[in-house]
Amino acid sequence: MATIKELIDEHTSLEVECLDRLYLNGYIPSLQTEGGLKGFLIGHRGWSVPSPALLGQMSKDFVERVEAFITENALPVVHFQKYQRKDEVAKKMRRKHPRRGGVVFVGIAQERAHAFKASKRKKTPQGFVDFDYGRQPVFVKHYYFYLDDEEFGEGFIKICTYFPFGLRICLNGHEWAKRQLQKQGIAFESLDNGFWHCQDPQRLQDICHRLGPEEIMKLSATLAETPSLSAQSPRPSGRLRLPPLDLADGAFPNPRL
Repeated sequence: MATIKELIDEHTSLEVECLDRLYLNGYIPSLQTEGGLKGFLIGHRGWSVPSPALLGQMSKDFVERVEAFITENALPVVHFQKYQRKDEVAKKMRRKHPRRGGVVFVGIAQERAHAFKASKRKKTPQGFVDFDYGRQPVFVKHYYFYLDDEEFGEGFIKICTYFPFGLRICLNGHEWAKRQLQKQGIAFESLDNGFWHCQDPQRLQDICHRLGPEEIMKLSATLAETPSLSAQSPRPSGRLRLPPLDLADGAFPNPRL
């Protein structure tokens, strides 16, 4: 009697090693602490008092820019429901609104995040009004920008609308490999998340092995199309944290503060 491995081997049409989903966390190191927050509000934005009302205004301004971006580009919008499978919704929206290059549609969801909250009001020894800040869980609006990138194919950018505006990018190594095969004119048959057949399996494997930090950072061109948090400059230096590649360097072009 054949073993399970033998049965699988008999029906294997193609074997390739490739990164699957990549989740990239974008953040600004200097804005993750109370001291960094106050320094940003006073030193960078030029406000005399680090009031929590200023954070609310920044969130409001960002939401207004996103809504203007959606209107100007006539982008479809989906309001995700609780427990709804976003991947299934995205597949339907991509079929309904096909686009090559850029933002395909925008999703909106209420989700948990960790944001700054002012815990009490006090006066400094000099008599100035001041605030204490701490990071607390909140349930707030998040925007999902679903992309079709020329290099990476399908993916999305998720941005929290509350300070410090946590950001996550989701990419797929298989989709990136498919775009590279198309550019080189190599025929293949794809699965939902992989390959069924390829005209040149060795070339496919070489392409998959090439996927690394340099290729990932090319996503900057598409990121530049999404609305930034502020047009002011200079801005604090951002960072991409890229598991499972264990990378943490590189200037992050968006969002801008």
